[in-house]
Amino acid sequence: MAETDVDADLQLIQRIAGGDREALTEMYRHHGQDVLQYLRHFTSDRGLAEEIMQDTFLAVWKNAGSYRREARVRAWLFGIARRQACKHLPRPLPPHVNPAELETLPAPDPEPEAALLAGIARDEIRQALFRLAPIHREILLLTFVHALSYAETADILGVPLGTVKSRLSNAKRSLRGLLDEESQSDSTPDEVDP
Repeated sequence: MAETDVDADLQLIQRIAGGDREALTEMYRHHGQDVLQYLRHFTSDRGLAEEIMQDTFLAVWKNAGSYRREARVRAWLFGIARRQACKHLPRPLPPHVNPAELETLPAPDPEPEAALLAGIARDEIRQALFRLAPIHREILLLTFVHALSYAETADILGVPLGTVKSRLSNAKRSLRGLLDEESQSDSTPDEVDP
């Protein structure tokens, strides 16, 4: 994100905190599609995602005065969106994993970043993302699709930086496995009866 965009976002937040409704509209125009795209990964119901997005921007309106510049405005928005989604959606318990074990696991497989960056719109990647565990899907979306830093992602998720790195490593490994499954099933010839 360009420095001018960061400055513009800061000015918008200040204007919103001062009660400027047009500034909220500008913030919505500038970030609304990204926030909606992020929320769509929580639910397949577009209407619910749009409702959560409206609640997100309502929270921005109410809380702009409390913005403390600890994160970029974009990361702050995603944090609000995530909290709003958690209020609306039932949240499954994550599987029990020893965090110390995750920290030491290497990721031996090739990195799938190139595939992600080449285009999230590709059907096989999108399908593989939706097959991932929600915890893995979210970490990939925040870091690669929405280009948030590890520190910003840690802040949004409310976890330590090391947890972000280990989740990301495991998510990439899982995504690589799913993509490999897809490519193997696509390359397997169909049986033909003689």
